[in-house]
Amino acid sequence: MSNTRDARGDAPALPLAGMRIIELSSYVASPLAGMVLAQLGADVIRIDPLGGAHDRSRWPLAPTGESLYWAGLNKGKRSLTVNLRSEGGRRLVGDIIEASGPDGGIVLTNAREVHGLTDSDLRRRRQDLIHLRLTGQRDGSTAVDYTANATSGFAMVTGDKNREGPVNHVVPVWDVSAGLYIAIGLLAAERHRRVTGLGQSLQIALEDVAVATAGNLGYLAEAELSRHSRERMGNQVYGDFGRDFVTADGVHVMLLVLTSRHWTNLTEILGIQELVPHLERQFDADFKSGDERYAHRGLLNGLVASWFAERTFDEIESALKSSSLLWSRYQSFTELVASGDLAVNPLMSRLDQPGIGQHFAPGPPLVMNGTQVAARRAPAIGEHTDDVLSELLRYTDAEIKHLHDSGVVE
Repeated sequence: MSNTRDARGDAPALPLAGMRIIELSSYVASPLAGMVLAQLGADVIRIDPLGGAHDRSRWPLAPTGESLYWAGLNKGKRSLTVNLRSEGGRRLVGDIIEASGPDGGIVLTNAREVHGLTDSDLRRRRQDLIHLRLTGQRDGSTAVDYTANATSGFAMVTGDKNREGPVNHVVPVWDVSAGLYIAIGLLAAERHRRVTGLGQSLQIALEDVAVATAGNLGYLAEAELSRHSRERMGNQVYGDFGRDFVTADGVHVMLLVLTSRHWTNLTEILGIQELVPHLERQFDADFKSGDERYAHRGLLNGLVASWFAERTFDEIESALKSSSLLWSRYQSFTELVASGDLAVNPLMSRLDQPGIGQHFAPGPPLVMNGTQVAARRAPAIGEHTDDVLSELLRYTDAEIKHLHDSGVVE
């Protein structure tokens, strides 16, 4: 990674230094995409309505009442607040997009289309515009992670096998996946523009992300071609042997076998090397095969569960640490924070977020040339309004004051 400072002089230059993105968004997917690009060096300017968008106070909240969610998804950005309901406010945003520099003219949004800020409106200002809009469904109608999950099929195979009805996931996985798709899409469009000089209009639908994922993982083809519907299995691994087991002192451990080496290690740890050939003959099975381990998971579950139930976690940890097996202890968020692991993880930075206080926050998971990029705090709402107007539009102090006085900006 280069040691050159970026344009604002606050960090070594990152791969996207010089790129400028105007973000008009809220909730998870598009703010996440903007944050990913900001963490890689882009100047991401989030434009919110006066007072902030609908996600400004979304849970989880800090003890101060400030949104930890908002701060987490907007790290490293600049913030501008504009009266988007006024013609003057929308014209001002268009001016900013038009004047955002040769590596600007990039718009990321999940906002509803309004006069003056549509793709066609902005393209009349900049022919090289890159405009990406996230919608809920392909036809432009609304959808959110919960509703996309409902239609994708995943909620009907999540949860314990004895459960009736759907089980939603806790992670907003379609939002997260869409956010990463958006970041990739904008980078692809920007590369195309560098080569051809041409902008692009892009659209991505949240429901399409969910359906594409189900298809890419083979779940839709399985449903179409197989005679059997996929069943609920709780925490068991689909297609091989693995699930959560409970130790004698009540600790839950996830254990997973994926290869013949894993299986050999497991039989050695359990001390059942001599028993296994007898079981294989009895059930006409070869447990070195993942298919066979999956088919006879009930039998194997019993063997492993009894071994766990007779030993404490410390004893089990000692045995598993020296093996090739895939395993991990379950822990809560609170336990993770209390463990001290965050303090020694280079991914994490100690931020002093205005209105929230000090807390650990992650930088980008990508490590570039051996360097972990530190996290930067999220802006206060409207913190950079005057700076952006002065820097990009060359407005004078008097002109900026007039915009404040007239209610166009905050």
